[in-house]
Amino acid sequence: MKITADTVAEAMKTALPNKTKFYFDDDLAGFGFYRTTTGTGTWFAEFRPVAGGSKRRLKLGRVGTLKANEAREAARKAIANAALGKDLAKDRSDERASGTVKQLVEDYIAGKEMKESSRSFYRITLKTHIEPHLGTMKAVAVTRVDVQRAHSKMSKKARYSANRAMALLSAAFVWGSKRGYVPEGMNPAAAIERNKEESRQVYLTEDEMIRLGEALREAETIGIPHKPSESKHAAKEKNRTIYGPHVTGAIRLLMLTGCRLREVLNLRWTEYDSKRGLLLLPDSKTGKKTVVLSEAAQAALDGLPRVGVYVIAGQSAATDKEKPRADLKKPWAAIAGRARLTDVHLHDLRHTFASVGAGDGMSLLTIGKLLGHADAATTQRYAHLHVDPTRAAANAIAGKIADAISGK
Repeated sequence: MKITADTVAEAMKTALPNKTKFYFDDDLAGFGFYRTTTGTGTWFAEFRPVAGGSKRRLKLGRVGTLKANEAREAARKAIANAALGKDLAKDRSDERASGTVKQLVEDYIAGKEMKESSRSFYRITLKTHIEPHLGTMKAVAVTRVDVQRAHSKMSKKARYSANRAMALLSAAFVWGSKRGYVPEGMNPAAAIERNKEESRQVYLTEDEMIRLGEALREAETIGIPHKPSESKHAAKEKNRTIYGPHVTGAIRLLMLTGCRLREVLNLRWTEYDSKRGLLLLPDSKTGKKTVVLSEAAQAALDGLPRVGVYVIAGQSAATDKEKPRADLKKPWAAIAGRARLTDVHLHDLRHTFASVGAGDGMSLLTIGKLLGHADAATTQRYAHLHVDPTRAAANAIAGKIADAISGK
C-alpha cells in the first residue's frame, strides 16, 4: 500500500486481525507498520546489513505517536545508514545492553501493556525495593547471587513485597531478553526462592464492627485523640484529628459493598446509577464490573458531599488536575487503632462483607457475584463459614453491617 496518514488511519479502523498483520510501503522498500491482535500499530524499518546475515527489523515508534511522514523519514535514515555499513538496530541493542537494572525495569513498565493500577504498583515496587539494591547495576552483569542477596535484604523489611519485587524483576528480564537489553534467556531472578506466604483469613466479629462504627462516628464529629506523648510532663491527650466525610464514607463503602480499595477511591460520580442502585465500574481487577448496591450503601453514597469528579474527594478535588485519593493508610491506622482492631487491614473489610453473607447461609455463587470474582474458586475460601435475588443478598449483608456500625 501507499503509506499515508489517510491509508494508515483506514487500516487501523478495520476489524482486529487474528494474528499480527504487516503493511509494507509501495515507494520505500523496507518501510511499513504492523498491527497486533490488540489493535496496536508499530512503525518499522527492515534492512539487511552490508556485512550480510539475516534481515534486521528496527522499531521506529507507535502509530499515532509518530506521524506517517515522520516514520517514513526515520525509516529512510535507518535504511540509508545500513547501506553505508551502520546498523542502527545493533547500535540501539548495544545501547540497551549497557543499561542499568533500573532502566530495564522502567522500560518494561512503560512498554508492557497493562492496567494503569498495575503500572503504578510496579513503579512503587521499583522505587522502594529494587532500585535501592540493584538499580545502578548493569543489567547484563547481574547474577543470581546478586538478586538472592537483594531479596534477602528486602525480606528483612517486607517479606511479601520482596516476593512482588522478584516477580517484577523476573518479568522485566524475560521481556528484556527478547528485545536485546540482555542476552537471550538471561533471567537471574527466575530461580530465586520466595518467602513463604500465608493467605489472610481476617474477618471482623460483630463486636469489632460495633467498635469500628463508634470510632467512625467519633472520627467525623469530635475527632480521634492524638496519642499521648511519652514525656511525663505532656498532657494525657493533646489535640484530636477530625476526619472528613469522604474518609469515613470510603471506609463505610468498603464495608457495605465489599469493593476493593481502588474501586472505591477511583469511583466517579458518573459511574453511580442512583436510579437502579448500581455502580458501573469501567475497569477493575477483573475488568468491567457492575456492583449491586444495598439500601445502606446507597444511603452512604447519597450522604457524601459532591466535590469534584470522584466520589471520595482528595486534595486536588474540583481542580484542573484532579486525581483520585492515593490511599487511606493514616486515617485507617488512627480509626482502627481507636476501635482496638489488631492487625486488621482495609482489604479485610471486603473479607468481612463476604463472611457475613457466608455465615448467613448465602450461596457462594451469590457472594461471588456481589464481590465480582471472575473465578468461582476465589469465593471458595468462604465455604468453611457455611456456605434470590442478588439485591436481596446485598441488602441482607450490608444491612447487618450498617446496624453494627451505626450502633443499633
